[in-house]
Amino acid sequence: MPFVDIRLAGNATREQKAAIVADVTQSLVERLGKSPAAVQVVISEVSTENYGSGGVLIADRADAPVSGPAIGEDANAAVTSR
Repeated sequence: MPFVDIRLAGNATREQKAAIVADVTQSLVERLGKSPAAVQVVISEVSTENYGSGGVLIADRADAPVSGPAIGEDANAAVTSR
């Protein structure tokens, strides 16, 4: 059973998260031959005040997102697959 943990700095809309889950699931179905029902996806949203990079909180960076980033805009997203 594939388990995918996605962490996003900031927030995404419900629609964005639903699309991410659908896309990740479809990718594992196509690439690993897994049943869609077997794919587990967890999305965790990390406040930009609780995440730092290069010694600076993401919230304090000049390019910090003010609101939820659009899909593909957040270079600080971490994706791990087990």
